[in-house]
Amino acid sequence: MLTGKALFNTLLAELNEMGLPGMSSTLDEMYRSPNFLELDPLMAIANLVEPEYQKKMNKRIQCRLRSAHLRGCPQELTNCVDSAEREYLPRGITEVLASLDFIDSGLNVCILGPSDSGKSYLAKAIGIVACNNYKVEYHHCESLLEALVALKVQDYSKYQKRLKRICGAALLILDDFLLHTITDEREVKILFEILEKRCEINLSTIICSQREPASWSSMILNDEVSANAILKRATKHYTVVIKPKMTT
Repeated sequence: MLTGKALFNTLLAELNEMGLPGMSSTLDEMYRSPNFLELDPLMAIANLVEPEYQKKMNKRIQCRLRSAHLRGCPQELTNCVDSAEREYLPRGITEVLASLDFIDSGLNVCILGPSDSGKSYLAKAIGIVACNNYKVEYHHCESLLEALVALKVQDYSKYQKRLKRICGAALLILDDFLLHTITDEREVKILFEILEKRCEINLSTIICSQREPASWSSMILNDEVSANAILKRATKHYTVVIKPKMTT
């Protein structure tokens, strides 16, 4: 059985062979430390594992951000507070959402406000934080529906896989919801299917829209039945209103 320097060299080689160079480097530093033999065994293990764990977690988070189309986005939840420029209603709602408890509970969030009020900023800020623990999908609603309709025609198998991924994300963000009128019935059906499936399995969706829900039916083929079904799911839990303040 190996001991001493021979065991140390073997461990370094094995760690490098397993693709853990960070852990190997940390072990080397610990071994060369004057107080190495005095280290508490559990503390030594913690010192060895922590850097590699953080590296792996950071890589995972970066992958989630990239997959969610949020990598490199600068939005910060700490900036989403009442200010001289805007207020968030109901009061305290951004603090409630910042806890991310709504994701664990599978609750939906509808963010309403005029153009440039900060809807996208808030949604992206939530999405960025959520990537620490969840799989997130961020999309401009119109572009997503158009792409899914085209993919369904071109390659149904790929369409099913894409739809499954969208419906299975812990948090789906649909930005610029009903920015323009939906004139394709296929898009309406896909939108309803996404919202319906996510509600069935209690997964959270954030919808950002400039339009009041009362006007949605006129933007969805004037189909009041479909509009009401979509509205019911989109506004089922939290509705956030961002009100810009008048400046003089």
